[in-house]
Amino acid sequence: MGDPMFTASDVADGFELDLLLAWWQHAADIDPTVPPATGSTTLARSPRAAQTALRALQRSRFFADVSLRALVFDLKQVRRYLLDDDLRTAARERVQERIGPDTHVLIGHSLGSVIAYEALCAMPEHPVKALITLGSPLGMRMVFDRLLPHPGDWPGSPSRDVGPASGPGPTPRWTNVVDEGDVVAAVKDLSPLFGPALEGKVVHNGSRAHDATAYLTASETGRAVAEGLRRDGDSPRRD
Repeated sequence: MGDPMFTASDVADGFELDLLLAWWQHAADIDPTVPPATGSTTLARSPRAAQTALRALQRSRFFADVSLRALVFDLKQVRRYLLDDDLRTAARERVQERIGPDTHVLIGHSLGSVIAYEALCAMPEHPVKALITLGSPLGMRMVFDRLLPHPGDWPGSPSRDVGPASGPGPTPRWTNVVDEGDVVAAVKDLSPLFGPALEGKVVHNGSRAHDATAYLTASETGRAVAEGLRRDGDSPRRD
């Protein structure tokens, strides 16, 4: 409710169509009810490419409960963040404003994981001990290649200050939690792209593969949060 009344004709050529075709291909790889996106290069030049891809995706169990207009809206959200510099800056600054001296855990879901990653990498000094990404598209080449700052050694700075009393702290722990059936998180293992220190956790959200609540209530996520809230090996904080 509240989404614009988008149709297949609103899918823009270029990034939006490429992302749609990538989702289709991954959905076909993991769901036998989805026809394969064969000849994707030829299909991308077809005037009915978006309509064909959307129809195929809505046959998948992953997108079965997602309306067509919501699917198109999601495409436009990702495209706007990665290609609209003003929007990107505003979103990233909104996250950075919420990271204070007592912030020890940063959690990002879906596109929010991209914003969280970029926001943290752009802060050479921060107190965050754990980054937790849920259902993240960070490994998709069309997202990875557009990250700012461009990925280097996590977390983007060789050293950081966690506060005047604490001195330099260790590299933040990064836990990536993913469901094998999550089409948005097409690349499940992020360590080849972001380094071996990243820890991947596979969960099973059932029919709600990409659902934020399912990810947040997974025991793997809870353990990662608890670890991030530890202070010098003490028991996890309760706040």
